[in-house]
Amino acid sequence: MAIFKSGVIFEGVDTQAANAWRLAAYEARGGYAALKKILQGAMPQDEVIAEVKNSGLRGRGGAGFPTGLKWSFMPRAFQGDKYVVCNTDEGEPGTFKDRDILRFNPHALIEGMIIGGYAMGCRAGYNYIHGEIFEAYEQFEEALDEARAAGYLGSNILGSGFNFELYAAHGYGAYICGEETALLESLEGKKGQPRFKPPFPASFGLYGKPTTINNTESFASVPFIIRDGAQKFLEAGKPNNGGTKLFSVSGHVNRPGNYEIPLGTPFSELLEMAGGMRDGKKLKAVIPGGSSAPVLPGDVMMGLTMDYDSISKAGSMLGSGAVIVMNEDVCMVRALERLAYFYHEESCGQCTPCREGTGWLYKVIHRIANGQGRPGDLELLDSVGNNMAGRTICALADAAVFPVRSFTKHFRNEFEYLIEHGKPLVNHKWC
Repeated sequence: MAIFKSGVIFEGVDTQAANAWRLAAYEARGGYAALKKILQGAMPQDEVIAEVKNSGLRGRGGAGFPTGLKWSFMPRAFQGDKYVVCNTDEGEPGTFKDRDILRFNPHALIEGMIIGGYAMGCRAGYNYIHGEIFEAYEQFEEALDEARAAGYLGSNILGSGFNFELYAAHGYGAYICGEETALLESLEGKKGQPRFKPPFPASFGLYGKPTTINNTESFASVPFIIRDGAQKFLEAGKPNNGGTKLFSVSGHVNRPGNYEIPLGTPFSELLEMAGGMRDGKKLKAVIPGGSSAPVLPGDVMMGLTMDYDSISKAGSMLGSGAVIVMNEDVCMVRALERLAYFYHEESCGQCTPCREGTGWLYKVIHRIANGQGRPGDLELLDSVGNNMAGRTICALADAAVFPVRSFTKHFRNEFEYLIEHGKPLVNHKWC
């Protein structure tokens, strides 16, 4: 798995070295210098938040919300317990970047969470880790032990009077727990189902206390911002899209893996880094931000840059940065069938439109893919989607609808051919 190491998080990290994730290696790369700058220099909390705001860092988990602005929502006057929580529940198809941060550079995440805790006046934090990457969870626990032993966690950190403890918690592989309020429910020992909002976590979060939740990559970017300055981070990307971003490239490329590149890098360059198309096949389609992001035709993607604004204007989302590349042999009906099955299986069932709608989507697409499609099925899919999107507690229903709408929009001829002829278009070997 490749990692392009000119970025903010993986700069100087030798992913082939067995001990690259250890504290000594992290400190040799300038690790914990940002925390020392804050605590030993008595940097005010407001100044830390302002620096994160000025960096242009946007949430790396999917929504792209400005991180510094989110931190500013934490109520400053609240005198009781407040929490900072990291979402490492990485379960969306195509996404595998956060686990590599835990594997190769966990102290960047730890330092970022400590800084976040200081800036928001929190005394404790939790990292919720996807249950199916248990080895990464165990390694993160070791990294926490190293940080405690070195005086970066616990009481009176670096003699500053600041107290902060950080804990790891693992889930059990439920995709829904990637939704922030379902994650909080799971952390509290309850069934992982989304909460009604409002109230939002900033006012009523973990254990009913004010809570801020950010993605792994978001927190891991913070030490660089504080150490080297917001302007340097901002200039690594482009306006409104500060810094570098990890992209998980999978599918029909020669070198699938994680690539950290500046936001605003042309997709064509990212594809080249990943070794280009496997077997010299033609690029047909790309899902640019994880399985819930709308698919885009290959020729459209070749004209785009990898940043929030460019992808959004093209009708999709940068999302988590999971880039799924599909070649000319892919049957788009079969590809959509697989995605629809995933969302049907992963719906928590709390909301009727999602529980029933994801099942309807999968059954109709499955019928089409197996040569039993009926006239009107595409209209039925559209109708079901309209009764799901925006009508549930969380966004899982919307995530299930986005692929359906985009696949049937951009590759409608394949669906119509299968419905009419009961077999796929010629040359689609994977149907």
